[in-house]
Amino acid sequence: MFDNLSERLERSFKILKGEGKITEINVAETLKDVRKALLDADVNYKVAKTFTDTVKEKALGQNVLTAVKPSQLMVKIVHDELAQLMGGETAELDLGGKPTVILMSGLQGSGKTTFSGKLARMLKAKKSRRPLLVACDVYRPAAIEQLRVLAEQINVPMYSETDVKDPVAIARRAIQEAKAKGYDTVIVDTAGRLAVDEQMMNEIASIKEAIQPNEILFVVDAMTGQDAVNTAKEFNDRLDFTGVVLTKLDGDTRGGAALSIRTVVNKPIKFIGTGEKLEAIDQFHPARMADRILGMGDIVSLVERAQEQYDEEEAKRLQRKIQKNQFDFNDFLNQIAQIKKMGNLKDLASMIPGVGKAIKDIDIDDNAFKSIEAIIYSMTPKERSHPEILNSSRRQRIAKGSGTNIQEVNRLIKQFDQVRKMMKLVTDNSKMGKMMSRMPGFRKK
Repeated sequence: MFDNLSERLERSFKILKGEGKITEINVAETLKDVRKALLDADVNYKVAKTFTDTVKEKALGQNVLTAVKPSQLMVKIVHDELAQLMGGETAELDLGGKPTVILMSGLQGSGKTTFSGKLARMLKAKKSRRPLLVACDVYRPAAIEQLRVLAEQINVPMYSETDVKDPVAIARRAIQEAKAKGYDTVIVDTAGRLAVDEQMMNEIASIKEAIQPNEILFVVDAMTGQDAVNTAKEFNDRLDFTGVVLTKLDGDTRGGAALSIRTVVNKPIKFIGTGEKLEAIDQFHPARMADRILGMGDIVSLVERAQEQYDEEEAKRLQRKIQKNQFDFNDFLNQIAQIKKMGNLKDLASMIPGVGKAIKDIDIDDNAFKSIEAIIYSMTPKERSHPEILNSSRRQRIAKGSGTNIQEVNRLIKQFDQVRKMMKLVTDNSKMGKMMSRMPGFRKK
């Protein structure tokens, strides 16, 4: 996402390189290119024009410090305005009410049902909530079954009435069920259509009236570009929704919807979907997204994803094993599993400053670990626990069992040995550093 826009904006700022100060002439030339970049990214024309006008107004007359180049100052101004364009502040979910009721809305195919499952999982894991998923799409035959499968995957209860065709009555009874059984969050998945129609709008308006939700989230496929913005406006006119969810931001989208939708409907983007996995959901942070658009990465989000998979007891156990040089292939498999849970590999790499641009043309397959896992799973339990016994004949057998060749097996074992030595060195140095810091007269530089 945003790859083309990032490149175009970078080229725009180069116009100011070598300039001693910001003038009306060089700003006009830069912003003309910026506006073209935004329009090419499918940003609404009025939004793009207002944005560049605001940037121009703030840039002109700025006193450029000798330590700051004009191009750097322009990047700062554009960054701040991009963040403001997308909402400025991070919008939190309203979890008031007993129970909290969240109503999903949007067109068919936008990802409402999948997002309902993702949101339930996130609220359960991060907020210790007890969610109940409710199936109110009574028209699409597979909708109830899809929600049931998702509910089972995340171990969350689901409420449905297979033979009932009145979504308003189903939603009402679902809330009664939540109150009776102590569920504190009710997530109502509703029907969508291929296009906005009166019947769908009347139905979801009736559901809203009946259950009085704390949140109405409009779920929209970011791949649809300006159509997403137009659809959002129609839904907002009827429902007055409280927030937007942008799905499929991991696809080949130009990103214009994310930059336009906040301004057009004046409602915050609350969440983004970044893949098919149930873990692929992020709270939307305007400033962090501006960082990513301008190629600055997003280390904070990367660290947050890592912390979600972090188990303190497991980390201590692993540290003890490393110190005793007992780190084995079972531990290696666990580390791979944790990385995979963090999300799409290319998306993770792009959060590191400077890496996004470097890997934009590189295809990073999410199955990159498959051959490694196949090799390790072809080892016996004893071989995984004691890598030092992997002699030539064992390696030949592992290569055949994993569908790889002896060179790949040798390469993995060599890399594993290097990783083990490096981890031992790091923990030993850390231990030595702590010991030295306790010595009399020791001072850190």
